Amino acid sequence: MIDLIKKRLAEYKVTLVEEENALKEIVQEVMLFALWRADFFEVAAFQGGTSLRILHGLSRFSEDMDFILLEPNVEFSWQPYLESLVETCQEFGIEPEAIDKARMDQRVKKALIKDTSIANQLDLSFMDELNGRKLKIKLEIDCNPPLGSGFEYSYLDFPVDFEVCHQDVQSNFALKIHALLCRTYLKGRDWYDFNWYIAQGVEPNLLLLQNALVQYGPWQGQALNVDQVWLVNSLSEKISSIEWKDAAADVERFLKPVEQKSLSLWSERFFVSKLERLYK
Repeated sequence: MIDLIKKRLAEYKVTLVEEENALKEIVQEVMLFALWRADFFEVAAFQGGTSLRILHGLSRFSEDMDFILLEPNVEFSWQPYLESLVETCQEFGIEPEAIDKARMDQRVKKALIKDTSIANQLDLSFMDELNGRKLKIKLEIDCNPPLGSGFEYSYLDFPVDFEVCHQDVQSNFALKIHALLCRTYLKGRDWYDFNWYIAQGVEPNLLLLQNALVQYGPWQGQALNVDQVWLVNSLSEKISSIEWKDAAADVERFLKPVEQKSLSLWSERFFVSKLERLYK
């Protein structure tokens, strides 16, 4: 099975700088297959930046894998799915260490996959056994998601044919905007994804956005009417507060070299022009 992964990696035609991101994405695909095999997508949906990358062709690489439950369940546990994930990965020559980092009182429950075996078998340049580096992929699932999301199903063919339940792009965009407005720290990847949604002509699921804002964040418990005018005004205010050089620096390592020059355009003026396209 390791030859299947070698062939997949060769298809990327990446530079040495991109090699680690490419391998991480291949392992993410194997993990998605493992989760499907464990019936994970009967109760959960794939969402976030990695889902855009794998399912919709987003240009940037992504580190983490984000999911939401189809129905709220505070009793959700990663453990049975992690056991199946490890077993499936072992069939493909991957010997991961799976760590359930969730606590029962957490809304977003986390797990961590760490592995050295795959990179060592492939003799990849970024992996240095002497410094103990490991390939790390974080899993997060929202166990009490806001109501109003739409879901779709897509089929992937690596490592073999399988099916993934995921948020539709309108709902994904809504939760990305929620992060843009509510996140307490700057994450340039959020704004890269925002730009991608605008380029694709996607309009956010406003019902889901409103429910998310009322459920979590500075607007928690308030009476909101999230319409186009409210959204444009709120995003304009947020755009004016961003330190755009810091935002660009955050996303740079996830882009191909050909795209990195475009980050020099990031500014308030640039993103205001993008925002103006949202409802044209």
